[in-house]
Amino acid sequence: MQRTLTTDEVAGARPQAAAAGHAAAQALSARLDRLPVTRQLWKLILLISLGGFFEVYDLIFTGYIAPGLAKSGLLHTTTSSFFGFNGIGAFVAATFGGLFVGTLCFGWLPDKFGRRSVFTFSLLWYSFGSVLMAMQHSPEGLILWRFITGIGVGIEIVTIDSYVTEMVPQQMRGRAMAFNQAVMFAAAPASALLSWWLVPIAPLGFDGWRWVVLAGALGAVLVWFVRRAVPESPRWLATHARVEAAERIIAGLEQAARRESGRDLPPPAPVPTPPTHRRASLAELWRPPYRARLIMLIAFNLCQAVGYYGFANWVPTLLIGQGVTVTKSLLYAFVIAIALPCGPLLAMPVADRIERKWLIVGSAFAVVVFGLLFAQARGTAALIGLGILISLAGQTISVCYHAYQAELFPTWVRCRANGVVYSASRVGATMSGFIIAALLRDFGVHGVFAGITLCMLVVMVSIGAFGPRTNGVSLDELSS
Repeated sequence: MQRTLTTDEVAGARPQAAAAGHAAAQALSARLDRLPVTRQLWKLILLISLGGFFEVYDLIFTGYIAPGLAKSGLLHTTTSSFFGFNGIGAFVAATFGGLFVGTLCFGWLPDKFGRRSVFTFSLLWYSFGSVLMAMQHSPEGLILWRFITGIGVGIEIVTIDSYVTEMVPQQMRGRAMAFNQAVMFAAAPASALLSWWLVPIAPLGFDGWRWVVLAGALGAVLVWFVRRAVPESPRWLATHARVEAAERIIAGLEQAARRESGRDLPPPAPVPTPPTHRRASLAELWRPPYRARLIMLIAFNLCQAVGYYGFANWVPTLLIGQGVTVTKSLLYAFVIAIALPCGPLLAMPVADRIERKWLIVGSAFAVVVFGLLFAQARGTAALIGLGILISLAGQTISVCYHAYQAELFPTWVRCRANGVVYSASRVGATMSGFIIAALLRDFGVHGVFAGITLCMLVVMVSIGAFGPRTNGVSLDELSS
């Protein structure tokens, strides 16, 4: 008869099993890291990025439909009190309040249930919430469903960053994230163009801003079918004792690489002695080396969100503050938005060549310089040109930090960690609506860019002084 293991024997076997499983995960990860860049890998990143397209669409249209919300009388541009909940600031706050809840409270979902499943779930959540938001006729209902929709977008954000990071070899992480961001931010000009066409009018008696919201919701449903061609992250599968499934995915990627290159692959790097696998929990993040990284990224995310969304979500309103009419401000905003997908494409050649932390610091400095010049500008060419330069610099920050913070944490806690640091970003972005509205009311466009400058200085110090180097370093090395 088979002997039943005692409680002590079972307890003693668990660390051994965890160590063995982690060693298998590292071996598979080493095989993935030695892959060359192939069309198959780019295809996978494209499919994942299509889901992110609607994440960005949702975030960007916040600013573009703001004039329509004000025109319809549903919300006001500014309010008499700082926390007025019948103004555009409250709409922005509800967006990022939902993102805060999604990233902080539900960031653990992809770590537990897998990147692929949660990716699909979050898209459906977003689509459902957007449809209901477009049907609201009261400020309270609009703010509520904006908040609920934001939760789904928040879950999607942390999932996509980890998904992309884990699906590619180390030598293309920067380029993969840049391509991902280029696809996602193609939604910006699409959102701006639709807003320019639709916000000033009411097709079929239905406010134009509602059509803009519905367009994104319908597109997200289509992406749900596209994602069926994307496999689960093999790194996630391996760390959850599903080594055979991970092996099949990596074997398929290896076969595609041999077929494209016409030669054998190099041997994988030696697997180091696996560290003790710890449970994916918040306590894990407060142990070295993750604690210092977590604090650094929380400070960074808090300030970069105020700086980034303080411009991106208020472009039409800031242009109106510079004397541009509503219709022209939407046209100018569309031209500026074209730069958003171009920024990641311009960053692709250097994303894996120049250390990511220094690209973030340099781009933050560029936002400061161009922002202060924008506040002084009056002519059409100057406003559009400087707006484009601010957008390009902001997109370079986005490309680099999305890759950067996903690299700094291990696979078994990556999404949870991203959720925690992203939640700080959402606090900053939530407050940005009220902060920018107050600065615009009391100090004009000059005051807005003075606030953005202060935030960008914190970004430069936090990453430049305390951020580790990551370019060309394997995920396993960064986790040790």
